[in-house]
Amino acid sequence: MKALAAILLLALLGCQHPKVHVQQTEEETAAPLASTVHTGDPKSAAQLVAGFHSIEENAWRWTERKFAVVLSTPFGAAQKGATLEVKLSVAPATIERLHAISLSVAINGTTLPPETWRQPGNYTYLRPVPPALLTGSSVRVDCELDKALPPSGADQRELGVVVLSVGLK
Repeated sequence: MKALAAILLLALLGCQHPKVHVQQTEEETAAPLASTVHTGDPKSAAQLVAGFHSIEENAWRWTERKFAVVLSTPFGAAQKGATLEVKLSVAPATIERLHAISLSVAINGTTLPPETWRQPGNYTYLRPVPPALLTGSSVRVDCELDKALPPSGADQRELGVVVLSVGLK
C-alpha cells in the first residue's frame, strides 16, 4: 500500500501543468472613478470631460466658459445626499476686464444655485446635492460661467476660472 501511495505521489509531482498567464483587460486596469478630482493630478484627466486646459504648475487648470467633470457617487449619497465642492480661483485679470463672474452648476441636468464673485481670490463653491440626483454610480457635473476672457494675442485660449478640485463630499 505504501508503494502504491509513493507511486501516486511521484506521478502527481511529476505532472507538469501548463502555466496560464492572465492579462488584465483595459477595463480592468482603468482607474475607478473618484468622488473628488484634483485637476493637477494627471490621473484625474479621464474624469475632466469638457472645457479644461492643460495642467499648470503641477497643481491646477484653467477652464473655458463651460466645463464638466464626471464623479463617482459617494457611498450612502443616494440616501443622505452630498455636498458639491468646487475649489477655484478668480484671477485679477478676470475681474479687471469682466468686473464680476458667476458660476452655475448642473448635476445630471438639475441646476444648483449660482454664485458670483466681484473680487479676485480663492473661493469654494459649496452646494448641497439632494439624494434624488445621486442615485447612479456616477454623476456628470456641468459648470458654466456667465462669461470668460476671450483668446488674446498672448494666449489663444478662452479663460474662465482656475479650478483646483471638484468633488462630492
